[in-house]
Amino acid sequence: MTKLRKQRRRKVYRHNVSRKRLRNKIESVGKISCKEIAEAWDKRKSVQTNMEEMGLSYDPNKTIKIPSNKQKLKVSITSNTNDWNEERIEAKPTKCYVAEALETDAKAPRVKMFRLPKSQVQWVTYLMDKYGQDYKAMARDTKNYNQETWKQIRAKIKKFKNIPEQYSGYLKERNLTESNMSDAELSDGEL
Repeated sequence: MTKLRKQRRRKVYRHNVSRKRLRNKIESVGKISCKEIAEAWDKRKSVQTNMEEMGLSYDPNKTIKIPSNKQKLKVSITSNTNDWNEERIEAKPTKCYVAEALETDAKAPRVKMFRLPKSQVQWVTYLMDKYGQDYKAMARDTKNYNQETWKQIRAKIKKFKNIPEQYSGYLKERNLTESNMSDAELSDGEL
């Protein structure tokens, strides 16, 4: 029996390939960003086994089955007869604390860290400095490259004013305080 050409071919050592990196790449399971999962992970076990032990779903289609019409019909037909149904006893995961930790982390309230980009803040502050509260004049400005309407500009300014860190920085730079601003400007800015 003849050998394949690839097997008979002369083996060549590739000097540009790092064997250590190649081995690490093949053996690694990837980077696990979740701290709870990374601590409970067992490298000797498969991904599916690890996930099942932690009480997590490896394949959501198998975990939460959506019965087809054919299966529903089959169940309705068989339910009329007095056949005994085998109850499946599900094993409780050994590392259930991982799923509980993930659940509490998901339920924890989050601090909104919303910020406008620097370019947008510069654009909005430029318009506010030049035009004050005249949104229609802002829309006609020559630097309005995106051709935003006065309502879009008003919405961006309102959003900027609702971010305390950025807006207070703007007021400090201009030596303004909210009490110094006239009531008309504040009421117009809150629209």
